[in-house]
Amino acid sequence: MAKVKHPAFKYIKSAGGIHEYSHKKNGLSVLLREEHSTPTATLNVTYRVGSRDEAIGYTGATHILEHLMFKGSKNFNRQKGNPIWKVIEGKGARLNATTWLDRTNYYELVPAEHLNNAIALEADRMRGAFLCEEDRQSEMTVVRNEFERGENDPMEALDKELWAAAYLAHPYHHSTIGWRSDIEKVPIERLRKFYDDFYHPNNATAVVIGDFDTKEILSRIDKTFGRIRASKNPIPEMYTEEPRQEGPRRVVVKRSGETGLVGVAHKMPKALDSDTHAFAVLVRVLADGRSSRLEKALVDRGLCTNFMTYASPMRDPGLCTTYALLNPKVKHEQVEEIILNEYARVAAKGITEAELDRAKKRVETETAMARDGSFSQAAALNEAIAVGDWTFYTNFLSKVKKVSAADVKRVAAKYLVEDQSVIGYFIPKVKTKSPGL
Repeated sequence: MAKVKHPAFKYIKSAGGIHEYSHKKNGLSVLLREEHSTPTATLNVTYRVGSRDEAIGYTGATHILEHLMFKGSKNFNRQKGNPIWKVIEGKGARLNATTWLDRTNYYELVPAEHLNNAIALEADRMRGAFLCEEDRQSEMTVVRNEFERGENDPMEALDKELWAAAYLAHPYHHSTIGWRSDIEKVPIERLRKFYDDFYHPNNATAVVIGDFDTKEILSRIDKTFGRIRASKNPIPEMYTEEPRQEGPRRVVVKRSGETGLVGVAHKMPKALDSDTHAFAVLVRVLADGRSSRLEKALVDRGLCTNFMTYASPMRDPGLCTTYALLNPKVKHEQVEEIILNEYARVAAKGITEAELDRAKKRVETETAMARDGSFSQAAALNEAIAVGDWTFYTNFLSKVKKVSAADVKRVAAKYLVEDQSVIGYFIPKVKTKSPGL
């Protein structure tokens, strides 16, 4: 479907079959892609607010607020007999929300004939959510249970410590779920202020992908979201920059557990940096598939039962982290040394053309699989919006194809260096037996 004209919207640009519009009155960004292969559609509303926008005293606020957004709004609530879940799920829809470092999103995958219901719902709770103290108290216990489950997971516990050590000033220091005391004590007034600061059309993007008519859906969005005014005040800007790290850092977590873990983290380029695409190839060479370097060095040699490397591009420089699950009696120091040596080998000697070609094909395959269907496309666009430019989604593969072996060697030497590292050990506590009587 080509771009269309609509009196309420300004056409912005198109890329990859996606058309961007902006509401003339309130600044709501809209991304549309018609796909008529199945009679379904996905609506995703991304708010440019995440745990990156929190501070001491209300960490986890974005996540708790996400929970409260399902408790009722002006036109969708229990009192009227049409609560949010019932209205949408009763029509065969899939709906939920997620919170992450750079964004919060709310989504519905619906039969095409019920897309208007999803749009009405999201417009209503953008400014009409109830946010009651009674609901905060009940949802606080739910979120606290999530927090405690994470504390009992060795990898999550170590991951939290690694990020906290890697970032001294930047809000990436704290995890999205927040610290326990903030989860328990954040007042409803603070959550309402957070809502009033960030939940506005001029801080949101509505993505619609699937079986619909563009003119009709723009009219529907205008009748619902278009009634909402832009925020009276500027959207608060997170301006804190992380100071340059000037030496390696270490953390050790000792808790009950069965398996030792090694975590090796390095600062990586932010998503919109030109180094991002070469870094994506580098990660695949090191850690993706049976032929990857770390698979051969760690698993094939019987040192680890498994390992995984996480390197999601973020709005600001994030972390590339490799976690290795140790086999019994294997020393943490040995595995750490092997991981760092593999990093150093790429930085010093580079990679082969065969490795480069294989890694690019892995990226292409993974990307295609992650964009299968309207829901997956909307989810991927959600992350691109979060990092600051939705066309990151449309141009990612073309830029990966241009990466050379020299580019991979260069970014390895630039980022996988000691002074930008944080090394973490999870050491299981040995349970001591009580003396017999």
